[in-house]
Amino acid sequence: MGTITDATREIDSKVEVLRDLEGRVGELMEQHERKREVWWPADLLGPAPEVDPDQHLAALRAQADGIPDHARAALALNMLTEEGLPHFHRLLAVYLGDESFWRLWNNLWTAEEDRHGQVLHDYARDTRIFNQRKVEEMQFEYLRRGFHPEWDRDPYRVFVYTTVQERATQVSHAETGKIIGEYEPRLAEVLAQVAKDEARHYAFYRTVFEEILKRDPDQALHSASFILPAIDMPGITIPGFKDLAEVIRRSGIYGPRDYLRIVQEQIRYWKIESLQGLGELGRTAQEKIMGIPARLKRIAELMETRARAKTFSFEVVFNREFAME
Repeated sequence: MGTITDATREIDSKVEVLRDLEGRVGELMEQHERKREVWWPADLLGPAPEVDPDQHLAALRAQADGIPDHARAALALNMLTEEGLPHFHRLLAVYLGDESFWRLWNNLWTAEEDRHGQVLHDYARDTRIFNQRKVEEMQFEYLRRGFHPEWDRDPYRVFVYTTVQERATQVSHAETGKIIGEYEPRLAEVLAQVAKDEARHYAFYRTVFEEILKRDPDQALHSASFILPAIDMPGITIPGFKDLAEVIRRSGIYGPRDYLRIVQEQIRYWKIESLQGLGELGRTAQEKIMGIPARLKRIAELMETRARAKTFSFEVVFNREFAME
């Protein structure tokens, strides 16, 4: 029973820190809403007022025909991940209380993530770039499996995770857009808008964790030391995730070196190396975190030296085979 009591006391202490951040969260929300560009899927995907809707749709489909299958596979994974994110609202809501700025932020984040899934799904349906039935099957199975990470029992870990996850998602959308932009500029514009939103979410979450570090550095570093070595993206439960993620890596969209850069960014931004006045718990975590980049670099080098050409095919992309280096 003592262990359970200690764990409960630790969580209660962390929740108190989050409550202490209420005013700061209100400021960050205000900054977020002031800086963001409000956009709507209908505006990005719809025809201009003078253009016939049927002609617009035909032109959209013709333009989308040129998108290569490896980029379609990447887009499918990104789209399904975005569609799932609003359903994991509970991971934040469980700690943040209902009568608070935290609730307002969580609702806003959920609405913005829902719009990302909506615009990509609408585009895919309108252009028929995927096997639509397969997309729907994958989405259903993904949501049915859910996302139940171990870190959701620690409110500090939640914010370390959301920081690096939002940054990784930003990179993935932006780089996918660069590849697709050679073939379909409209979709590239859509992905750029999504990436900008993710960048603002990232800024919010990393600032929240910065504030947690100021208030409770030992426990904050301890929590970060469990998340930063490696993260599973929310889409890991999507059927075929491993091969789809491999296509994304081989396409140069997102891979181990990108995650290495993301971790290095957070170590610099949170000034982890120079934190002073830590207890034993914090110093141990600090040392562990500072060793993570070297380990990530070794993993990236190992994957690169072992890489061999591989052929892929996915039902969602009509089972057409394509080879990648």
